[in-house]
Amino acid sequence: MAADAEMSPMAEIHAFNHRAMATHFEVRIAGDEKSYAAQAAQASIDLVDRLESRLSRFRPTSEIAQLALLGPGEKLRISEPAFACLQIAKQMEQITLSAFCPTPSALQTQPALPQWELLPAEQSIICVSGRLDFDLGAIGKGFALDRMAELIRDWDCPSFLLVAGGSSILAGDPPTGTPGWSCGLGDDNSSHRILLSNASLSGSGLAVKGAHILDPRTGQPAPRQSRAWILADTAAESDALSTACMVLSEPELIELLDQNHSWLAFLDTEEGPRAIGKRQPPVSG
Repeated sequence: MAADAEMSPMAEIHAFNHRAMATHFEVRIAGDEKSYAAQAAQASIDLVDRLESRLSRFRPTSEIAQLALLGPGEKLRISEPAFACLQIAKQMEQITLSAFCPTPSALQTQPALPQWELLPAEQSIICVSGRLDFDLGAIGKGFALDRMAELIRDWDCPSFLLVAGGSSILAGDPPTGTPGWSCGLGDDNSSHRILLSNASLSGSGLAVKGAHILDPRTGQPAPRQSRAWILADTAAESDALSTACMVLSEPELIELLDQNHSWLAFLDTEEGPRAIGKRQPPVSG
């Protein structure tokens, strides 16, 4: 996905880049003095690095990696960000009936998906059964964008666009004098564009994830779509749901979207992206 502002003569946009979570993050802040915008962007970038140190399964000392060491009945107190991310992951797993799953490859090494519960009063997680091999790649970047947005708003920079690897975009207020941030559904030169404001857009596709996307419910390859995008209020939701779209049949997807009218899906067709869901489609841009 590509994103740009619908520019006006008054809109000045400052862009900052950072590598984290095995992808490219970009922070764009509009309308503020450049040095102040740089400070706000750096604060959000530092936050991403802290989140990666807690949520990455590739770091042996991360909290997520440590959870794989828990045996059935054992529990571990975890940090607020790790708990919050797992809480959203649990909700999305339940809503999608495991089409999104934070342990997506479990059936490759275990006879069943591992079971786990969160204990809010203790800010802990308990292993019920199986090995907790978490992989938050399908929600972690979105979660990071949501936390970055909270921090940037705390810096009183309401007009921003956050990008994670081109697969997830989170927009704040549009730049002054513009109707929104122009985001493409597809490649950088895509003619299918929408104007995004205070919403998130995430995409999944075979070109990015490969031709052997696993359905976590069966452990077998089961891609239903070549590409799909989800529009939602939060990046964690759009990130997780775009992954679920790749394994859900269209009737399953329609039933899922009927549960929440703040979600909208776009499925790739020969005629271009086709919208599904109750949410009002954004203005084309």
